[in-house]
Amino acid sequence: MHLELEIRQKLVNRILAQIGEGADIDDENMKRLILLTVAEEFSGSRLTIQERRSIATQLFNAMRGLDILQPLLEDPMVTEIMVNGPERIFFEKSGRIQLSSLKFDDGSHLVGVITNFFGRANRQIHEKSPLADMRLPDGSRVHAALPPVAPGGPVLTIRKFTGLRPDMPYLVECGFISQQAASYLIEAVKSRQTIFICGGTGTGKTTFLNILSEYIPTSERVVTVEDAAELSLQGIPNLVRLEARQAGPDGENAISLADLIRASLRMRPDRIIVGEVRGREVFDMLQAMNTGHPGSLCTGHGNSCQDMLSRLSLMTLMAVQLPWDAIHGLISSALNIVIHLHRTAAGTRQVNEICRLAPGVASGFQLKTLYRRQTGGDLIHEE
Repeated sequence: MHLELEIRQKLVNRILAQIGEGADIDDENMKRLILLTVAEEFSGSRLTIQERRSIATQLFNAMRGLDILQPLLEDPMVTEIMVNGPERIFFEKSGRIQLSSLKFDDGSHLVGVITNFFGRANRQIHEKSPLADMRLPDGSRVHAALPPVAPGGPVLTIRKFTGLRPDMPYLVECGFISQQAASYLIEAVKSRQTIFICGGTGTGKTTFLNILSEYIPTSERVVTVEDAAELSLQGIPNLVRLEARQAGPDGENAISLADLIRASLRMRPDRIIVGEVRGREVFDMLQAMNTGHPGSLCTGHGNSCQDMLSRLSLMTLMAVQLPWDAIHGLISSALNIVIHLHRTAAGTRQVNEICRLAPGVASGFQLKTLYRRQTGGDLIHEE
């Protein structure tokens, strides 16, 4: 049974009035209060017990969850939720994107869900600040955009953290990477080669970085630097995690990735792991890798290994006005291995290419392909 917007709002207001302004109530007590309110509201009606429970669940999801999206959020097989306005809701399940039959009542309903959801995490999103990101306690990532930057209606994207931690043998078994390439990368991590993982959105960069980090010797001190904490490194007892901070409502007190990378150098790290680079912080990252911190791991968005190096060059140029050849030399000295991941039309994630970068080359990049995936086939070692 689907509640009409007017009835739902009436019940929500009634429940809020009983709680009282500023009062704190846990989820279990909230559920009891909602059940009691529904029972009183529909006393004498012909609604079955099951229908009343359905109404109570809808109210709880509206007040404490993601309203109509809550079933998708709780489905362990759903890995991504994409809301393109109140009537276009997509989700990814088993690697395939599907259109949901779920719909919000209107744009105002969706805006209310987004602002309420972000507000409970003390994140501001409104017309003057229409873009916002947050991380859920389980590690899932949430991004929202409101009009006017989203003229087609409010947009909400949730990249779910499934809780699954595949290991390298599993990746070999499912065809993500070959056994030979996996052994090569494991040895590269152990021997402190600096590795950069690139690919498009949703290709598994963070997951693969987590798996490679399992082969870092436990005696080493590792510092992770992230825009939003997503890495889940296991088996590293001497681990420090740093997370960037957005500016407050007054536009001040922001802490950037570049700030954190510079701070990490004062923490006596053996390795620095940067979750993802997008801009000027690239220069600080390369400087760190070139000043006694080999074996670092990092990810970024790129269409190929060569394309990623070009993007790193441009991002470095944004931060510091160095000659083009000097930037190439800086990158070549810092990085040893570049890995490109991609996602097939069927939703399968794979290692597409593994390249080695010749050190200290100033004019252009000398990139040697070690492993390349054949079209629709296996990852082949290139002699």
